[in-house]
Amino acid sequence: MSNSNLLSATVEAEIIELAQSLVRLKSLPGQEEAAIKFVAQTMEALGYDEVIIDQMGNVLGRLGNGPTSVLLDAHVDTVAVNDAAEWEIPPFSGAVVNGRLHGRGSVDMKSAVAAAVYAGIVAKNSGLAEGKTIYVSCTVMEEDCDGENLKHLFQELNLRPDYVLICEPSNNQIMLGHKGKAQIAITTHGVSAHGAAPEKGRNAIYEMAEIIQRVEKLNNELPMENGRKGTLVMSQISSASASLNAVPTACEVYLDRRMIPGESAETIKQEMAQLIAGKNASWAIGVLHKTSWTGHSVRYEPFHPAWQIAQDHPLTQACITAYRATFNEEPTQFGFWDFSTNAVTPVSQRIPTIGFGPGDYRLAHMRNESCEVSQILDACRFYMHAIHNL
Repeated sequence: MSNSNLLSATVEAEIIELAQSLVRLKSLPGQEEAAIKFVAQTMEALGYDEVIIDQMGNVLGRLGNGPTSVLLDAHVDTVAVNDAAEWEIPPFSGAVVNGRLHGRGSVDMKSAVAAAVYAGIVAKNSGLAEGKTIYVSCTVMEEDCDGENLKHLFQELNLRPDYVLICEPSNNQIMLGHKGKAQIAITTHGVSAHGAAPEKGRNAIYEMAEIIQRVEKLNNELPMENGRKGTLVMSQISSASASLNAVPTACEVYLDRRMIPGESAETIKQEMAQLIAGKNASWAIGVLHKTSWTGHSVRYEPFHPAWQIAQDHPLTQACITAYRATFNEEPTQFGFWDFSTNAVTPVSQRIPTIGFGPGDYRLAHMRNESCEVSQILDACRFYMHAIHNL
């Protein structure tokens, strides 16, 4: 089936209109109610067989009931805009200018939401989904707690799809994996004393000082493997004391460690032992506690190893065929995201997973975020072909 009769001009316009509408809805993590309900209403209006909002606030649409199931996932939450006056085009306008959709979330990743929602229904209506069950999940709180949304969705609805496509922005390149992530808190411990007699105490900030230098050194020394390099950055520091006139009793730093394939929990344990050696310090995975828009309590443990799917895997081969059908050419290269995504959940459950989405991920979280309209439509076509090929 050619691209020309996959999407009519009317459907193309509806896809872009949905993406625009979503950009206009502010949806910070934990504040996605309006966006989720809008997506649910859209799925119902389009004729999805079933639409469910789970207890965490994710929406899942189902089409068909065939023996082979595929899930398309896109999150609706975005990072904040703290510099709206500096944007060339207002960040919540959803304006299309010079062939690009502008605004917060246009890349990360409301364009993909629109492409995925329409891919499901048009694939079914076009006869591309025979023997398939299509799921489209539009998930919440990914920016803070990637993967926790799908973990909850799968558990609550007893869902285990055969294949997962993560629709994060990739410039419409097939992504075979991404780096892992460990977020770690290191705490140094001191002894309180009056600020006028610091020699009677032990300053936890001073205890941390050398660790800070070690973090920077370790980041510079992380090995390069197969053209990929892990990273380590200190992203936050705080201290605790009885008062501003007292020697601090604790100092805490937060580390963001991005891992490449081959690095494991044991890698992290060895590195942390090295960082705190000889210091009155301890470390732990920096568990986060959040609340979703439904009031559901979310506990997020940010430790996810890197993952990569093989080029000869049936899912990869189906996506290569879909790429060929969408763009009338072979994919010249495959990508590997530097950042973490919701893929961490299906990968941890050994569900074959791959990535593909519209938008240049280098523009995500940035001022003047924007996505090519043509990429949104091509992504929709790609998803339809991928569903057909699986």
